Amino acid sequence: LLLFLILLPSLPIISSTATETAIATTLSHPPKNISSCLLTAGVLNFTTPSLSPTTFSHLLHFSIQNLRFFSTLLPKPSIIILPSSLADLISSILCSTHSHLSIRLRSGGHSYEGLSYLSSLPFSLIDLINLNHFHFHPSSLSLWVQTGSTLGQTYHFISTLNLSLAFSAGSCPTVGIGGHISGGGFGLLSRKFGLAADNVIDAILVDFSGRVLDRKSMGEDVFWAIRGGGGGTWGAVFAWRLQLSLVPTTVTGFIVNRPGSVRFVSGLVYKWQRVGPSLPDEFYLSVFIGAGLPQMVNRTVGLSVTFNGFFLGPRSEALEILNRWFPELGLTEPDCKEMSWIESVVFFSGLGPNRTVEDLKDRVLHDRKFFKAKSDYVREPISRQDWMAVIEWLVVEPKAHLILDPYGGAMSRINGGDLPFPHRDGNLYGIQYLIEWTAEDEGKGQEYIEWLREFYEFTRGLVSKGPRAAYVNYLDLDLGVNYWDLNGDNARVYGEKYYLGNYDRLVKAKTAIDPNNVFNNPQSVPPLRLSSSVSSENGQSAG
Repeated sequence: LLLFLILLPSLPIISSTATETAIATTLSHPPKNISSCLLTAGVLNFTTPSLSPTTFSHLLHFSIQNLRFFSTLLPKPSIIILPSSLADLISSILCSTHSHLSIRLRSGGHSYEGLSYLSSLPFSLIDLINLNHFHFHPSSLSLWVQTGSTLGQTYHFISTLNLSLAFSAGSCPTVGIGGHISGGGFGLLSRKFGLAADNVIDAILVDFSGRVLDRKSMGEDVFWAIRGGGGGTWGAVFAWRLQLSLVPTTVTGFIVNRPGSVRFVSGLVYKWQRVGPSLPDEFYLSVFIGAGLPQMVNRTVGLSVTFNGFFLGPRSEALEILNRWFPELGLTEPDCKEMSWIESVVFFSGLGPNRTVEDLKDRVLHDRKFFKAKSDYVREPISRQDWMAVIEWLVVEPKAHLILDPYGGAMSRINGGDLPFPHRDGNLYGIQYLIEWTAEDEGKGQEYIEWLREFYEFTRGLVSKGPRAAYVNYLDLDLGVNYWDLNGDNARVYGEKYYLGNYDRLVKAKTAIDPNNVFNNPQSVPPLRLSSSVSSENGQSAG
């Protein structure tokens, strides 16, 4: 078995020749037992339910960020492997396939539907938590980031280089960068610099056969697909090369809450939907609407709307712009805080008060909840009357809220086919529907989920159509699943909602890089018609 390894001097985290030889020797006569296979290949960091039940349980649950999937009734992996090198990652993949196990890849564990650590068939969980190293190229202002790093760890490392450097990605620091980029990756800088995936200029991918591919060797179609075509689908990305952006030394942030009646809140939101997408590219102004918003210390405050504002520049300029565009908000100088970009990351992180830049390195999400989410895109302004009707729903259920993310700016200038993420020009904003609850209410979990589904159905006529679009990083299994359909018809149902006209190109890329569907999940992109002997759920023999 030949392993094609690319030795990159600029990324000093590649396996040694001795290790490569050990892997090849192992796979020439692979043991049927995955533990033996891994040990022979020199992979020592793994555990099974029988080997150490306590350690296994801790590792499994450490990165499960949605408490809906803590249930003891859900399927568990046969083994958890924690590779710490490229050689370990290759061996983990090959030993899993030789042992007839499906593969799940977990970076940060924030999959909304638990798809990075759940499977209905026997599977190995390859947890990428130890692949968290960085290598900076000063001449190009680019950064190699291993795929198990979190956004917080990445932002922290960038801040040690230069306070004028930044990367455009999401605000939650415990999200794994691998999964985030795989779905596109929207954040506070996206109106200025595009998505996280728009700023990836190279990657190292391990395919199902153990080949190690960079951008050139994987080809432009596959490189296009891995940047927004969904996680756990194309192979295992070992590292991403990010193009960093220059930002001012002083930026401005604010979080202001406006409580009030349905009429008052709907009036502010109605005005925002014309302002948010039209502000200068340097301005990001998002909206949270609910009767028990998570930002509020006292969640019983009643109906309110919160505006999160971020501006690449000083407070005086931010105030001048927003008071000209949106005087109804009533923003004042004390509302606004000047800070560095990395301080703004902490400010909008949701980590709570008195947190510092050092806290960004913490992988633990300390406020985990049970939740269900959905997403939409809005292409035409929603009337004030319709907003009043929508907000009446939120008054009835204070455990639910909406998040509105403004598009426009760079998001409108980048072509919808440049990456698999198609939601570009013509989209005013994205909507995330969230309902959250705690262990005290777990008996009502299904009731909350059904409520959210009814709410989502209520808004159907107000959002994008033909199809009703969705954001793949806000996974929603209600949109459809694909388990045993060999023709891919089921996959097209959800695939065209996530990827619109880019779906067929993704299928071609999948067929080229993973024709037997080794890397998959219930909402992954399948290859062109699978062999009748191949399972759509795990890529192994169905017999």
